[in-house]
Amino acid sequence: MFRSIVVGTDGSDTASQAVHQAVDLAGAVGATLEIVSAYEPVPAQRLREERRDTPEELEWAINPREDVDATLETAAELARGAGVTVNIYSRQGDPADAILDVAEEREADLIVVGNKGMTGAKRFLLGSVPNKVSHHAPCSVLIIRTT
Repeated sequence: MFRSIVVGTDGSDTASQAVHQAVDLAGAVGATLEIVSAYEPVPAQRLREERRDTPEELEWAINPREDVDATLETAAELARGAGVTVNIYSRQGDPADAILDVAEEREADLIVVGNKGMTGAKRFLLGSVPNKVSHHAPCSVLIIRTT
């Protein structure tokens, strides 16, 4: 039924709930889990300042997507701990576009997102990740109630 499931995360509680549900589902059906996180690049000046204050052996970790990499690895560890095959993707730009791009590239059967931002008047905001994903997905979408 599902061979490839995509889930996005930004490390928030809402996203973590969606990741947990996606891990459970992937484990139950034997699907590969594709975990996506988007980032905006860190300004070069800030990177230089952070590297200057960091021990030399750790400077490699200071990069434009350092927070995203940590968030993805935390989610991936959860999946691996449940015996789920997992791939991680950090993408620059809009979170919804990142999720949609990975879903297309991996020919995903399902995208899992949290419902945050889809209640009341907020559901009409163009920036709503679950709203955009649900309208433009190349596959089925499971919206997890997290609020």
